[in-house]
Amino acid sequence: MSIEANGDDESQTHPLLSSEKPSLARSASQVAIVGANLCPIESLDYEISENDFFKQDWRTRGTVQIFQYVLLKWLLCFLIGGIVSLVGFCNNLAVENIAGVKFVVTSNMMLARRFVMAFVVFWASNLMLTLFSVLITASVSPAAAGSGIPEVKAYLNGVDAPGIFSLKTLFVKLFLKSRCLYEPSSNCWNVMIIGSISAVSSSLIVGKAGPMVHTGACVASLLGQGRSKKYGWTWSWLQFLKNDRDRRDLIACGSAAGIAAAFRAPVGGLLFALEEMASWWRSALLWRAFFTTAIVLMILGALIEFCESGKCGPFGKGGLIMYNVTSTDISYHLWDVPPVLLLGVLGGLFGSLYNFLLDKVLRVYNVINRKCSGYKILLACSISIFTSCLLFGLPWLASCLPCPADAEEPCPTIGQSGSYKQFQCPPGHYNDLASLIFNTNDDAIRNLFSKGTNDEFQYSSILIFFGICFFLGIFSYGIVAPTGLFVPVIVTGASYGRFIGMLVGSHSTLNRGLFAVLGAASFLGGTMRTTVSACVILLELTNNLLLLPLMMLVLLVSKTVADAFDSNIYDLIMKAKGFPFLEAHAKPFMRQLTVGDVVKGPLQLFHGIEKVGNVVHVLRTTIHNGFPVIDEPPVSGSPVLYGLILRAHLIELLKKKAFLSSPEPTGIDVSEQFSVVDFAKKGSGNANKIQDIVVTEEEENMFLDLHPFTNASPYTVVETMSLAKALILFRQVGLRHLLVIPKIKRKT
Repeated sequence: MSIEANGDDESQTHPLLSSEKPSLARSASQVAIVGANLCPIESLDYEISENDFFKQDWRTRGTVQIFQYVLLKWLLCFLIGGIVSLVGFCNNLAVENIAGVKFVVTSNMMLARRFVMAFVVFWASNLMLTLFSVLITASVSPAAAGSGIPEVKAYLNGVDAPGIFSLKTLFVKLFLKSRCLYEPSSNCWNVMIIGSISAVSSSLIVGKAGPMVHTGACVASLLGQGRSKKYGWTWSWLQFLKNDRDRRDLIACGSAAGIAAAFRAPVGGLLFALEEMASWWRSALLWRAFFTTAIVLMILGALIEFCESGKCGPFGKGGLIMYNVTSTDISYHLWDVPPVLLLGVLGGLFGSLYNFLLDKVLRVYNVINRKCSGYKILLACSISIFTSCLLFGLPWLASCLPCPADAEEPCPTIGQSGSYKQFQCPPGHYNDLASLIFNTNDDAIRNLFSKGTNDEFQYSSILIFFGICFFLGIFSYGIVAPTGLFVPVIVTGASYGRFIGMLVGSHSTLNRGLFAVLGAASFLGGTMRTTVSACVILLELTNNLLLLPLMMLVLLVSKTVADAFDSNIYDLIMKAKGFPFLEAHAKPFMRQLTVGDVVKGPLQLFHGIEKVGNVVHVLRTTIHNGFPVIDEPPVSGSPVLYGLILRAHLIELLKKKAFLSSPEPTGIDVSEQFSVVDFAKKGSGNANKIQDIVVTEEEENMFLDLHPFTNASPYTVVETMSLAKALILFRQVGLRHLLVIPKIKRKT
């Protein structure tokens, strides 16, 4: 008996969420979740198939080939870091300049007292940016919608969902095509980048960190794949990496590089990939991921220095968010702990509520988006118009404040990003709510994190801004555009953190900006449930190591409170999409079940020397990926389990027609008939299919010797093993197959 990670059961053909009527085929798109009809989801073969052919190939490799294999991995990590850092730099630069020009034009009209025209410009520019992002996403690559983190997380945990990565994306990006060269369901790198820039620049409460993670994973996948079936080219020097394990390692490095490029947080990006993304890790991968994020940091540092000279546009210095709130005289005491604990509790409560509402909104959006593309566009445009009206109208409710005499920057701020926006106020005054709203999300976070500005904001303005970020962040995420959650979560947490700091006032030694940082940490812990990585990312962002004890405390409290209500937001989205994701911990009832209780038949197996017709029949009538191989007399003295053979290997044997005329081993060296490239894992969507194999009636009566290609050391357990232990084995080792054998009493 065997257990497969992609079992041939009803979960593969019916929606996991049965409350809706099944309809369209499943997609990896952000909007294809509720009620979608799941197509078969394959697992990834992380386990090395240690058959005789594999062992012989490794024995013949010399020192030069081994050195080439190791060097290739490091070279690809260098390329991943370099490419992702350039993408992140261009992304931030484009957002800051596009949004900056929009705000300057609007502000100039406000100064000229042309308020209606200013609103029209603000509304129209946001609508056009949103419409462009939605159109290019919906018409070219729907899989680019959303943050992409749930899809990458599913892949790193062994789920090969359709359309996550595409080989042809590399051509699209390099040659700057205006359309994708592959099926609409596949992912489009350039759509993700351009769409993310447009969506973030349109004043929607969305972020670019999630799309950066997806982009980094795409870059890694494409570099590791290194071939194109359509165009008939391949990089022969990448033949050693044509397996799921090496590709998984590259994609893990790419996801870490994405976070590092988004926040200039190399260690935080590494820890995020370790804590949140991958369920399987090892020291060699840790080193390469660290090297990749270090490359990102060095290249970004050089590019930032270049922009300091003013060669990156009028707003080029605003990108690459780094919130420096370092305070050399920071100190805290015992009476500062209760407000910090309150922040942790609020972060847990708000975070669980945020996840609950976002999950419900995504389900409603999916019902709308399933209609047709026009509904997707109409929904996104409605959100954009509603957002523009709120962002322009609400600052009129805030009273004008006189500019502080000791302001560290010009007040009011005109024609640039800053903490004191004049909006409709007279000279010498500023609108504190407009200072938060009429900025990019990055600049709003800088204003909230800033020190020495304890009296800059009013209580009502902070509360209004918190409500805007909380609810608009929920409603904006589900549109068909590349949108992230990281930055909206940070700015929302920073707003209520600043509010708590204002309430505490002089009763605490912490300034308002530090409370905002702790509020951001609490909301990250409450929504994403990350502790170590969120702590390090915020420390790298703020450059304030002295906050470490308080940040650790607030993260632990917020995560503990939120875990009592629901799962983290990415797990909820993966569950809604139907990804068969294994949770980190076994359910209590699994201790009461054994693997023998859950296996199902009939069992499909092969003999060591099998008839070709039987192999073809089984492959055509099942979708199993692996098959047990047994030897029986006269090949062996008694029936014995020889090992496990993969479906792809069987198809390759049929394709090469490595047949025997009689059921007797010939002793022919298989290395003369096959090469390691023949059994290398094909790229996404390029695997050989049994339907493409043509076998004559005469060949069906011939035989195949499966012994050289059978994994003779598969993971095997007895039928009495608890289901909880099997789950841990599947998740931590990254298995796709687990053989279950009966517990036989020894004869004396």
